[in-house]
Amino acid sequence: MIEITTRRQAIRHTVARVGVAVSLTFFLTLLMIVTEFGTNPNATVRVGLVMTSGMITGVVIAALLAGSLTYRSALVMQELNLARAELLRISRTDQLTGLLNRRAFDETAMSILATARLAKANAVAFMCDIDRFKAINDQFGHEFGDKVIVEIAGVFKAFAEQNGVLAARHGGEEFAVLMVDVTVEQAMKHANALRLACATTEISNDEISAYVTISIGLTVSQKITDLSQIMRFADQALYAAKDRGRDRVARADVSESVAA
Repeated sequence: MIEITTRRQAIRHTVARVGVAVSLTFFLTLLMIVTEFGTNPNATVRVGLVMTSGMITGVVIAALLAGSLTYRSALVMQELNLARAELLRISRTDQLTGLLNRRAFDETAMSILATARLAKANAVAFMCDIDRFKAINDQFGHEFGDKVIVEIAGVFKAFAEQNGVLAARHGGEEFAVLMVDVTVEQAMKHANALRLACATTEISNDEISAYVTISIGLTVSQKITDLSQIMRFADQALYAAKDRGRDRVARADVSESVAA
């Protein structure tokens, strides 16, 4: 795709295209004349034949120019659409982990919750946090801290793909998960499986090897589908899990006022 960012570039681009069109018109016209009438400038020809040949030449040239311009416009539109789609993807993706970012999670979650409400299905949300992440950064450096986030994000991504649920990096070292139409027992089983998967994932580089744990706050909503309220209760459950020693799952249902 030709990038045109200044007025001078736009003028040069236009002049080049006009030059191509004029040259094409000249050579096609010359070709038609030589083909129909030969190269003798003194030859006698019928007026009707000249008019017919002129009309055919004009139609052919117009068709070729229109076709080339239309094709060029189609290519430009295709590239613009691809660029627009890529910008949308970038705006919805966490650049470090490749997971959805918080904005994309919120938008998608609201749509899922609306569907769950119509189906009268449970909505289950996880708020997850890497335990003692500040200490990891302080001890091993921010580069290794980023690696920890990337590796744990990979566990969340695999979990989401295997179970058909929504997962995202909610911010910093926090991750969020949303699933619907599961029982409380199933939700707890999923949460503990996710916790164990993170705890058994070795994170290493050339010099350091470590295992990290996560804490999970879980909330189950049977009627309320307001995303901010659901995530607030999940966050409260996460704090409860932290207070109880980390590397565990705590539950706080939206219908309740305290963590179970």
